Amino acid sequence: MVRQRMPGCLAGRMGGLTIVGAIALLVGTPALALITSIGQEGIDARRLHNAPYNLTGSKIAIGQVEIGRPALFGLDKAGARNFVVRVSRLFFRNNLARANDLVDAHAANVASVMISQDKYATGVAPNARLYSAAVGVVRRGGQPEECLASQTVALQNGEDVRAINFSFGESLAQDPRPNAVLDGNALLTQCIDWSHTKHQTLYVIAGNQGRGGIPIPTDNFNGMTVANSTMIDGVFRKVDFSNLGSEPQLVVGRPASQESNVGPRRSVSLVAPGTGIAMINPDGSLTRSTGTSFAAPHATATVALLQEFGDRQIRTRQPNWSLDARRPEVSKAVLMNAADKMKDNGDGLLLGMTRTVINQSGRHWLESDAARDRKIPLDADLGTGHLNAYRAIQQFAPGQHSPEATVPAIGWDYRSVGQGGNHPTVRDYVLAQPLQKDSYLAATLAWNRVVELQDANRNGLYDLGETFRDRGLNNLNLYLMRAEDSDLRQAIWSSVSQVDSVEHIFYPIPETGRYKLRVVYRDRANEAVQPYALAWWSVPAR
Repeated sequence: MVRQRMPGCLAGRMGGLTIVGAIALLVGTPALALITSIGQEGIDARRLHNAPYNLTGSKIAIGQVEIGRPALFGLDKAGARNFVVRVSRLFFRNNLARANDLVDAHAANVASVMISQDKYATGVAPNARLYSAAVGVVRRGGQPEECLASQTVALQNGEDVRAINFSFGESLAQDPRPNAVLDGNALLTQCIDWSHTKHQTLYVIAGNQGRGGIPIPTDNFNGMTVANSTMIDGVFRKVDFSNLGSEPQLVVGRPASQESNVGPRRSVSLVAPGTGIAMINPDGSLTRSTGTSFAAPHATATVALLQEFGDRQIRTRQPNWSLDARRPEVSKAVLMNAADKMKDNGDGLLLGMTRTVINQSGRHWLESDAARDRKIPLDADLGTGHLNAYRAIQQFAPGQHSPEATVPAIGWDYRSVGQGGNHPTVRDYVLAQPLQKDSYLAATLAWNRVVELQDANRNGLYDLGETFRDRGLNNLNLYLMRAEDSDLRQAIWSSVSQVDSVEHIFYPIPETGRYKLRVVYRDRANEAVQPYALAWWSVPAR
């Protein structure tokens, strides 16, 4: 495989050569770094592996798409001594993988973050089923082949793959569109947003970073884009300097449009550990690397933990649980709403958050434009904050609650708003208990852009040569209001972006009293009925 390696986990293609992943820095005993990244210093997933949770991703399928693929014991010579990273099935695009072909250290490292069963370098979801597809080297832009590989993975496990990891990307220089920009309409980006809805799987994308010009498909609407954090005082809580974020500084010789979304739409959803992560090579040896390539799989595998918990609740017929728990929009809203922003002082007013997350300039979320401007739901570098798997389970555990009755202090819902018929334009979620003055409320609303496959042969599948049609994004808004108010002009705070597919509120309660969240269908771009997921977290009055 022809490959050019560059620092900083630059994932993409430049000058016809594939660039994948980070330079692997071999060290003698790096196992503690991965343990740290999934422990309390990182995403706090390790405690979920143990009683009383016992969550390891068992029976949950997740996916991986890369230029290469991990090794498999019994198939590849490189994997002859690797007994701890056990991939369920391997592919080359839409065919089964061939022995010893396209085995890649970067893909193996990413897989190990998700499913390693090593005693010391344990993955986030060690018992999840991982399906991995290699795209191979395509000299003149490989988006069609990457879309085909993504579809192949999404169709596995009886079309029940809950999340798919993308730790690579495409350069705008390789995009065939004239004067290509990051508007969400590269073929690969459209494919991901289409597949998200078609196959009900959450795509998790490694974020922009370095100076590689590799932003496709970070301009997706329906998935999640993850930046990487580094440790400060023993805790992962600062955005690494390798990240570009949604609004990178100008790089001499290349316009900013090559690295940032068109218009004000933000790209970063979350931050996760990605600096100095210990991982496992194809042959079972240990290595350490840095980059968003290794941050994204922390989030992908956390989806497996969430989904194992949800399936358990559904299987045992717990109240307030339905198959809606499997929706990718629900996982997205839950992960983003449970993220750490500001460390709680111990009084619970900051929702029990465990760390104060800062960007490259040392500023925290409350100092960002997202905290001040109702039209900006996400911080350019932090998204909604730092991934916390344990808090995500706390967010998910209270279950689904309909706006037809009052709702608990913490919960989530999957519902629809519409224009006419049986789908009201407005949904009110009235909190059953009064909220505590000076406590914060967090709420995240997520919905999808509509992308249609131009299915020339009408087989319901993407085939090479086919294209997609962008039908746009309906505009939903989210409001925090007193329970008795009905006029939106009386809202205490709101998230009213005109361009994002997420709205997010993190705001202090001004007075102890009754409150509600209002979801509003504001502007129609495609369908009259718009499904959405909503997650909320608040503090009842003492």
